[in-house]
Amino acid sequence: MSHKPTTSTLPESFLEKLLQGKSVHEFRNKQRIFSQGDAADSVFYLQNGKVKMTVVSKRGKEAVIGMVEPGQFFGESSLVAGHPLRMASAASIGHSTILRFEKGAVIRLLHEDAKFADCFVTYTLARAVRVEEDLVDQLFNSTEKRLARVLLLLANFGQDGKPQAVIPRISQETMAQMVGASRPRVSSFLNKFRKLGFIEYNGGLRVNSSLLRMALHD
Repeated sequence: MSHKPTTSTLPESFLEKLLQGKSVHEFRNKQRIFSQGDAADSVFYLQNGKVKMTVVSKRGKEAVIGMVEPGQFFGESSLVAGHPLRMASAASIGHSTILRFEKGAVIRLLHEDAKFADCFVTYTLARAVRVEEDLVDQLFNSTEKRLARVLLLLANFGQDGKPQAVIPRISQETMAQMVGASRPRVSSFLNKFRKLGFIEYNGGLRVNSSLLRMALHD
């Protein structure tokens, strides 16, 4: 069986290699996992739930820079030499189960296990490509298309595995931060998407495949 990761996740089997320095933690909704400026002494892996990554500018403006899905590592920038402090904050959305790995244990395994190192580097590069795509999206696409892309990403459309059509409860304020637009503007487009049948509210926000066709249309 191939152990190559998908564009966003690492195989569960690789977690078995990280036995040293491992601990399991439960987080409630909106609970902070780590804060920008904290010591970067560990790497985290999300088993269940969702995690929001944010940064705060020197002027105090907060921006969402990413959402962590189950099966993804986060806080891995702590492994980079010269980065002793966290560059972003992480908070749980809903209830989350998270594995914490001591930085030293991960670095030792990267040095000792070539297969794990290859998989982890491939995963990290895929995450970097995703960040680059987000930047291009911010620079060149309209607010409407950026919102459509955020909704599709939250619903896992276009990723390996079965899409999660119903998005867990995420506030419009958080969506606005991810899109880079005001909350009223995001609310207006959400209403438009609902009227066009792209999304619906039924026990959560449900994303229909028709939104993908709209997002791809020039």
